[in-house]
Amino acid sequence: MSNTNHPLFLSGKFTHATNHHPVCAPWDGQTLGVVAQATDEQIEQAIATAHSAVRHGRAIATHTKREWLTQIASEIAAHRDEMANTLALEAGKPIRFALAEVDRSIQTFRLGAEECARLGGEVMALDMSAATEGAVGGWTRVSPGALLAITPFNFPLNLVAHKLAPALALGMPTVLKPAPQTPLTALALAAIYQRVGVCESLLSVLPMDHVQAARMVDDDRFAAISFTGSASVGWDIQSRASRRRTVLELGGNASAIVAPDADALAVVDKLVTAAFAYAGQVCIKTQHVYVCRSQYQAFLDAVVARTAEIQVCDPMDPAGLCGPVIDAKSAERIARWIAEARARGAVVHHEPNNEGNRVGPTVISLAVEGTSLFDEEVFGPVLLVHAYDSLEEVIAQIERGKFGLQCALFTHDIRTIRSIFSRISVGALIVNDASTFRVDAMPYGGIKESGRGREGVRFAVDELADKKLLVLR
Repeated sequence: MSNTNHPLFLSGKFTHATNHHPVCAPWDGQTLGVVAQATDEQIEQAIATAHSAVRHGRAIATHTKREWLTQIASEIAAHRDEMANTLALEAGKPIRFALAEVDRSIQTFRLGAEECARLGGEVMALDMSAATEGAVGGWTRVSPGALLAITPFNFPLNLVAHKLAPALALGMPTVLKPAPQTPLTALALAAIYQRVGVCESLLSVLPMDHVQAARMVDDDRFAAISFTGSASVGWDIQSRASRRRTVLELGGNASAIVAPDADALAVVDKLVTAAFAYAGQVCIKTQHVYVCRSQYQAFLDAVVARTAEIQVCDPMDPAGLCGPVIDAKSAERIARWIAEARARGAVVHHEPNNEGNRVGPTVISLAVEGTSLFDEEVFGPVLLVHAYDSLEEVIAQIERGKFGLQCALFTHDIRTIRSIFSRISVGALIVNDASTFRVDAMPYGGIKESGRGREGVRFAVDELADKKLLVLR
């Protein structure tokens, strides 16, 4: 695999380029392959092709799009192990989670196939006054134009699917920029598009540098931009997008609240998994746990003991939970943030011996606001545990934070559920499960610095589509 030269996917065809970028395994640095990097001329060709194909995309029959999406799902299923292995190696994701991601992507494309049949809106009576008597209207959803999709490294298949499935359902020509660390999975998906026979003008997959990506963001030939990644990059994209449509899935800093009526010890395993699975490189990973003071010490002791059992694993280990972080830069940042928190009074209860990208699970108490580890998205295997005296202080604490993606609440008291749901600013409150809960059909997204718009195929279609009205008199 290390000697493989992977071409990019330009307007439905695999094409070589003059420059290449190595893709290295986070686990051991092994070169998995070299991937063609798009030239400026190739990028221009992809954008021009997508822009000119907008009218054709709108005219593609519903049954054709539905069949494509169904066949894509079937092809992914037929190559499940192969795609999971590629994903696990290039992302450093433990193989069991890689397999689960492949399965989720199958579901995402199947949801896209189902959504094709629901693009129509409704027939409306417009005779609301004597002046409009005899008028009737009907609206439907249509593609607004070409889509620029930018995806991160941590879910290199399913987050790509969440861009491409809604776009294909709408017939939107799409140019995809995959994360530089994980382009191989996206290119494997492009090969499936080619085998299925999806119209060539509907997809390009172009690895490129950040400067080239910024120029694409500035290009008005894209009617919409869908981005998943960091908040800083996402809001910069929003500022540059001007009047164009955007869907932004950005950072998180998820909390889990264990209410006084809940058994804190009963949720230790669930929360440890939510904090450390895939080295915590998940937007909705649990970063903070709030436990009432009467249960706090027993909970902290149990979390530390459970965490000590977790080793950083080879991604191909079928029992592995916590793999390496994606690169040395991320490992260095996490170490720097832990040191800053410790200097400000935080207590590190479990800190493994880290080596390179192999950053082990870390449990911390007494972290304070104003430190990066408390305020920002760690995107690593770190869990902060806090004691509280009242739920009011927990609500106030969470509300002071700048992110609002998902929050977990463990309780059997409906009054607590209703109170917290009405008062905290998050995209979703997950009751009696971890903040990492996500079903690919649900409206997923955040508020505040966590983004704008919603994914989940049905909801992404709504975000991207124009509503077009026909009035008859």
